[in-house]
Parts: sequence; C-alpha cells; structure tokens
Amino acid sequence: MQAVMTVSDAVEPELDRIVNGGLDAFNDAVVGYADRKPLHVVVRESDGGPILGGIKGRTSLGVMFLDQVFLPESLRGQDIGTRMLALAEAEGRRRGCRAGVLFTISFQAPRFYERFGWRVFGEIPCDPPGTSRVFMTKELR
Repeated sequence: MQAVMTVSDAVEPELDRIVNGGLDAFNDAVVGYADRKPLHVVVRESDGGPILGGIKGRTSLGVMFLDQVFLPESLRGQDIGTRMLALAEAEGRRRGCRAGVLFTISFQAPRFYERFGWRVFGEIPCDPPGTSRVFMTKELR
C-alpha cells in the first residue's frame, strides 16, 4: 500500500474517531479494562443559566488530566477558581486517581496551582520570547 499523507488545520471528526478508538482499543487490551471518563467542572451564573467558565478534563488509568481551565476576569478573586480546582481534585480522588497533570502558560496561572500543592515537572519555551509552557503534577492520594 502506498500511504498518502496530508497536513491540515481542519477539524476531522473521523480522524478523532479513528485515533481515539484505536488507542482506546489498544490500551484496553493491554490493561484489561476501560476507565476513561470526561471530568468537567461547570460554572454557571445560576442554576440552569449560561455557562461562564469551568474546567475541561478527564481521568484515565489512575491519572486526572486538567486539559483546559477558564474563568472570566469578572469572577476571579472570589475563590471560584479555588472551589473549581477543589471539586476537580475531589472527583479525581473519588475515581481512584493517584495523580493529576495539567499544563499552563507562564503568564497564566502557575502560581495559583502551586498554592494548592501542584509542582512543576517541566517547562518548554514557547512564544512570545520569555514565555513557557509549564507542566505540573500533584499527588492525589
């Protein structure tokens, strides 16, 4: 077979299905079970109101991943971020996760996470110059 490859910035749902499904099947066969599950903390203006921010993450094989965290400026400094993080960590523990992993950018929130026991395990320089991606972890058990 002659493989043809392309590079694209278009969203390819079929590629997501193939790659995620293939990796999931491989991992499940190796470990003998499937425990991957989304983990979201949703912040709303009121019960049933519009979503204002939150955490998008997941758990799998004993690790909680916090993929994206956002809170609008108007809600910062009111302990909402602290409560969001505490809820995510508690749910990770409830699911049996031994550790959490996240990345932030040096101008975003590394100091915030450090206040709650998260520690840096790596940094990668990125743009603009002087900025870096900061990779952090925390023991959850």
